Amino acid sequence: MRVFMRIVERRSFTAAAQDLDLPRSSVTDAVKQLESRLGVRLLQRTTRHVSPTLDGEAYFQRCQRLLADFEEAESAFAGAIPKGILRVDLQGQLARRFLFPALPAFLVRHPGITFEMSEGDRLVDLVREGIDCVLRAGELQDSEMVARPVARLAQVTLASPDYLAQHGVPTSLETLNSHQMIGFRSTLTGGILPLEFMAEGTRHEVRLPALVAMSGAESYVAACRLGLGLVQVPRYHVEDDLARGTLVSVLPEMPPPPMPVSLLYPRSRQLSQRVRVFIDWVLAEFATKDG
Repeated sequence: MRVFMRIVERRSFTAAAQDLDLPRSSVTDAVKQLESRLGVRLLQRTTRHVSPTLDGEAYFQRCQRLLADFEEAESAFAGAIPKGILRVDLQGQLARRFLFPALPAFLVRHPGITFEMSEGDRLVDLVREGIDCVLRAGELQDSEMVARPVARLAQVTLASPDYLAQHGVPTSLETLNSHQMIGFRSTLTGGILPLEFMAEGTRHEVRLPALVAMSGAESYVAACRLGLGLVQVPRYHVEDDLARGTLVSVLPEMPPPPMPVSLLYPRSRQLSQRVRVFIDWVLAEFATKDG
């Protein structure tokens, strides 16, 4: 059942075999045996695509419920040991700042888990790509995934000393009219995000001219160091710049709203023991660190 489900989720015999760490021939034989025992064809196969038949789709739904009950029954016992490949997609900065220092201890505590991480900030189809969960920063769009709040990170508005020497230091929202920003293009919407300021409990959006736009956080901050405009990023990302004076905080009395960080995982999938312990670990690590 697990082999069949992973083939349906990944739409590929080869990807399913890789996910399950099995020879492709074993995956093929498992499906043949399953179809022979049930007396129905479960999968439509072409050279490039695999999809479930109507019977296969119905069987897939039954398998989901049965295996979810099975895993829940096993995990209910205190002696249940998390094991298997844990596949996660994380934002690199967040992972390196908040999780990597404690990752060796996590793997020692759970020796049955193999950790595989992809790094990005794109929309991910967790089921089709075989990913257990993702860690994302920023406001979330409507999604069929479960979103577990992890943290809210303090943000700061920044400029380089050279930029401020040329354009002046803004002292209010009104004085921003003579300034420019570096555009940050959302990977979710494709649009340029506005600057945001909190003043007396009210959120204000400000859109300024942007001569350049970025979709990567590292390049976004690097452009700010070059004096190309104002940016807004989580404070942890620029602590060294602030300490060295290569970047300067602007309008600190009106900071951007905190940036939410969330873990997302499929609503329809019963969480395995390895994913449960990973989620608990992520929550604990963020709670112990100053964002």
